[in-house]
Amino acid sequence: MGDTNAAATTQNKPLHPAYTVTDIQRKIRILDGVKVSYSSWVKLFKLHAQGYKVMHHIDGTKAPAKTDPEYASWSEIDAIVLQWIYGTLSDDLLVRVLDSDSTAFDAWSKIKSIFLNNKGARAAALEHEFTNLTLKSMPSLEAYCQKLKDLGDQLNDVDCPVNEQRLVLQLVRGLPTEFDVAGAYINQSLPTWETACSMLQLEHQRQTARESLSTPTALVVVSDEQPRPENFNRRRGSGSRPNQSRRPHQPSNGPNRSRPPYQQQAQSQSTHWPTSAPVKEWGQT
Repeated sequence: MGDTNAAATTQNKPLHPAYTVTDIQRKIRILDGVKVSYSSWVKLFKLHAQGYKVMHHIDGTKAPAKTDPEYASWSEIDAIVLQWIYGTLSDDLLVRVLDSDSTAFDAWSKIKSIFLNNKGARAAALEHEFTNLTLKSMPSLEAYCQKLKDLGDQLNDVDCPVNEQRLVLQLVRGLPTEFDVAGAYINQSLPTWETACSMLQLEHQRQTARESLSTPTALVVVSDEQPRPENFNRRRGSGSRPNQSRRPHQPSNGPNRSRPPYQQQAQSQSTHWPTSAPVKEWGQT
């Protein structure tokens, strides 16, 4: 009778939300320490764990005893959470964390120790990268803002807090000269991080639009310029006309070659005029 009641209770128990997760990588990005930082991965994983009611598997809550009737259900769900952790690690990290007898909290603690051990050395390296990051070293303005934000989060993880004001000032410090006006306004007003990034994005769009409008005009001006003859300046002082030396030589075929047609006609008619008689001198008969 007791076994029947236990079976009925198990059948009536609602399905845990963790069993409904099918593709964890679509919800939590792969942790590699480069494209996805440890702090970003932790935030995403905790958000997911809280939504699916498994937060107690990674926050250090003591597991039930093996003699507890709830231990079997807890062990199954813990294995699912452990699969989530393994499934969102890069290949290099997975090799260092993978263990057949591990629980979800054990794997969670190993990952934390990998990224947060040697805080002094990590803090020095992160601080150097944070202060020397510039927009010119990044492929885009969005990548620059995101990289700076990730470095700030990583510094917070190693007990070197970076507040929002310092983050905004460092954002302006790494900008090139074309952002001087927008950078000066941001330094003076000290807006929030999101507002400062939006202001820089609008300034970048304005500069891009201005360059796209000025480029066709410059092409028209260049195309309208006519090159001057090469021999013009060189022969101007000698009094000769430009490009005179370039005329091909045409041989003359007669005295009328270079004359206009009406002069040639007059010349031909004049050859048929009778010559006047010679004038006689005085006294001749």
